[in-house]
Amino acid sequence: MNIIINGGTRGIGKEVVLCLAKDVNNKIIVTGRSENALKNFSDKFKNVRTLALDLSLFDEQSTTFMDMVSLHFMKVDILINMAGLLVAKEFMQIGNEEARLMMETNFFGPASVIRLLKPLMPSGSHIVNISSMGGFQGSSKFSGMSYYSASKAALACLTECLATEFCESGIKVNCLALGSVQTEMLAGAFPGYKAPVDAKEMAEFISDFALTGHKFFNGKILPVAVNNP
Repeated sequence: MNIIINGGTRGIGKEVVLCLAKDVNNKIIVTGRSENALKNFSDKFKNVRTLALDLSLFDEQSTTFMDMVSLHFMKVDILINMAGLLVAKEFMQIGNEEARLMMETNFFGPASVIRLLKPLMPSGSHIVNISSMGGFQGSSKFSGMSYYSASKAALACLTECLATEFCESGIKVNCLALGSVQTEMLAGAFPGYKAPVDAKEMAEFISDFALTGHKFFNGKILPVAVNNP
């Protein structure tokens, strides 16, 4: 499998890379903002290629990204959009720059990646967008999460739309709305809270879903939550 993982240098994304890289038949390109984490991947796994990438600046870096993909892949079987940015502030306290940064990272960036990679994705390929229970309609909402939740809700809705648009191409598009998982991001948003699931456990689920979920689902927003938060 040729797999691209955006946002794979920390938290759940990092664990997804570690999980999928164990299979030497998987050829992986992983992007993220931490160059040290990316170097660790390339040093440890011969089947992992890395690229420093900030999705909030994707328009400026898109050519570099596609050059990297074209160098290593003739096709893309699986795209996992893991990247997420959270600035936990109440709506009236957050600035436009912070708000736009979250929307660029959590929605516009992944959408642009999909647009560029779609011509390389054959029938039977799978796009997995990682959203949040904060963006899941009808779920509990929390103070300080308004823009983050809205950006993740937008990604979830995009999933449904693209599943319809890509249907004739045979590309499946699904979204996992994650509940509370013990990560640095969760600890920053909810200090002192202990999640019932750790990053490695959730990564194993996401990895398996990316490989097999398209056989059973398309255009679905699936809540993956024991607790929220």
